Amino acid sequence: MNVKYLILLVLPLILLNCKSEEITLYVGTYTDGASKGIYKLDFNTETGVLSNLTLSTIADNPSFLTYSSDRKYLYSTNGTDSGFLSSYAVNEDGSLTVINRVSSQGEGPCHISINAEGTKIAVSNYVGGTLSIFEVNADGSLSEASQVFNHNTKNETSHVHSAKFFKNDLFAADLGRNAVYQYVLENNVYVLKYEALVEMPGNPGPRHFTISNNGKFIYIINEYGGSITAVERTDSGFVQIDFDTTLTESYKGKNKCADIHFSKDERFLYGSNRGENTIAVFKRNTVSGKIDKIQNMSVHGDWPRNFTLDPTGKFLLVANKNTENIAVFSINATSGKLEFLHDVKAPSPVCLLF
Repeated sequence: MNVKYLILLVLPLILLNCKSEEITLYVGTYTDGASKGIYKLDFNTETGVLSNLTLSTIADNPSFLTYSSDRKYLYSTNGTDSGFLSSYAVNEDGSLTVINRVSSQGEGPCHISINAEGTKIAVSNYVGGTLSIFEVNADGSLSEASQVFNHNTKNETSHVHSAKFFKNDLFAADLGRNAVYQYVLENNVYVLKYEALVEMPGNPGPRHFTISNNGKFIYIINEYGGSITAVERTDSGFVQIDFDTTLTESYKGKNKCADIHFSKDERFLYGSNRGENTIAVFKRNTVSGKIDKIQNMSVHGDWPRNFTLDPTGKFLLVANKNTENIAVFSINATSGKLEFLHDVKAPSPVCLLF
């Protein structure tokens, strides 16, 4: 065979293999059904194919997951009545080994996040209504809570649903108090700055939120309101700059929003609807921060509690809890719109972590 012809024949295959990479996707679950804990799947970054579902560790209701900054350790909430969180060593084969477990200092922990330095973890306790801060030790283990903020009042029941660090700030969405709080780090402890970034009339129920890379804009997805509140940071505080529905105009059924994420370049914003069972896609003005809805894509399943984008930014994956499947979508780099590719079965998936 002609050498030149052979090179032309083989080169595309070599290039394809070079670009393709298998990475690990961890799946947090509820264990009141068939699930036994945290699972992992192999994800192909070129094709978007998920394969090799494996149990990584047995755990009770590991419903939200996050990595350490060096990705050597993984942390989970354990949404039980008593409430605790776990630290795990990530083994070479992707299995997880428990390092230690500590009380979450509140019933029903539902969200966990870590700061950029990898030194502090924030846990949101939905039922207990508390926000707890933990120190991360050098061996990946967790100390007992160093701070616990109780959002409950005599007249209002708190349901802290998510929290995120940004530099010296810690923000927390409280579904029960209908507000997003801001804490500021001072002398290595957090102190409350604002009990509500902005007024949220009509009790829309802030659940999750995402923060732009420059820290100027915060987008809050509202569980009860089927909406997104866009907030801008100013020299004197925060102001609301936009408010948009996540639902199609024709949909009149029940709905509870869940998760929210940027595209990799922050030109698009995605939010999940449980009920309508769609991902709402928004085009975002990166200067003004305002958003416009351009698509509602079926999640090809029921009750999309959580979703994520892969590290390449080319794919969006949705955890459909009730239908026990993970759906994979391609992202159009130009328009931001989604196209369904395929799905795989997974027991009670509620959190996806790359």
